[in-house]
Amino acid sequence: MYFCITKCIWKQIQKHIVQRRRRIQINKETVSGGSGAYSTVSDDGVVQEGGLSSQFFDFFTIAEATNNFSQKLGEGGFGSVYKGKLPSGQEVAIKRLSAKSGQGLKEFQNEVQVISKLQHRNLVQLLGCCIYGEEKLLLYEFMPNKSLDTFLFDVKKARELNWEKRYKIIQGIGRGLLYLHQDSRLRIIHRDLKASNILLDEDFNAKISDFGMAHIFPDHQIQAMTNRIVGTYGYMPPEYAFHGKFSEKSDVFSFGVLLLEIVSGKKNNSSIDSDLSLNFLGYAWTVWKEDRSTELIDPSLHNSNSNKEMLRCIHVGLLCVQELPVDRPTMSLVVTMLSSDSALPAPKNPAFIFESSNSGDDNLLVACYSVNGLTCTNPDAR
Repeated sequence: MYFCITKCIWKQIQKHIVQRRRRIQINKETVSGGSGAYSTVSDDGVVQEGGLSSQFFDFFTIAEATNNFSQKLGEGGFGSVYKGKLPSGQEVAIKRLSAKSGQGLKEFQNEVQVISKLQHRNLVQLLGCCIYGEEKLLLYEFMPNKSLDTFLFDVKKARELNWEKRYKIIQGIGRGLLYLHQDSRLRIIHRDLKASNILLDEDFNAKISDFGMAHIFPDHQIQAMTNRIVGTYGYMPPEYAFHGKFSEKSDVFSFGVLLLEIVSGKKNNSSIDSDLSLNFLGYAWTVWKEDRSTELIDPSLHNSNSNKEMLRCIHVGLLCVQELPVDRPTMSLVVTMLSSDSALPAPKNPAFIFESSNSGDDNLLVACYSVNGLTCTNPDAR
């Protein structure tokens, strides 16, 4: 009798294992486009082997690691991020994509296939992924200081970001973008660079994250077009927002906006001067032309002895957000300009200066996409 019960239980366990492995295999093929080769599941719930260079985790392992998704780190339009600890003891951040999120299977596949092939100290490390029914999850290295926007745009927390830390973050983002554009095996255009996609480790080292919108360029290609605009208004250059054209200079524009935000501590959707209807970029351009750039610097930084460095960052930021892509510097030049004392060229008009115009002249009306955090989610992966 006891033997029969034990045998019956063992058969059920074997059946569950087979079903679980078959489900993981199907999900793995979904992520890899059918090229993934399934081998075995380790005690940690990780699929070993396969066409992907990132690991494929079992959903139940993730649920256990997060104590059934109990410790939420943050939430966005894509879903929520939870803290977890793997059986190995490693702490992880787990992005659980919402079924209502605009980030669908294509973006999920794109992120797994792109970032798993990249290795750089200023890019967040993707540790693995999981698909279970409608669930889509991504596992990243844990960043104790969360994202840049949680500090930069909070009056109290912003004081923790002295200029030394901010400059370190700026340099880190610049090096990460330079790697994507020039030094990695793949030429990557991020297309959604913004403060919330810059993660900070315990030492405030910047790591670029969220590659769901990234596009891979062949070596011979310098520009592409799309009818599906993806990214965040406020960080988009005009040629992309209006015409769907994007290139490395699109990321340069986004970096310029981010650079000005880091120096000023202000969001790019700030309406700075109601009398002139100037938006954030318009105000930065005006004070620079009138030799009043110090007015743009975050008041919490005024006791710093690095005004020269801050003013140089404002100047470089304005060079990055010039209206025409051909006028913007490449990231290699940007990194050089930030780290040297050489003379800088005068920037030309940035894009999106005015929020509105009362002049009656339609030629002076400039559309202003400045809704920080609003992300277009129509996929155009790769």
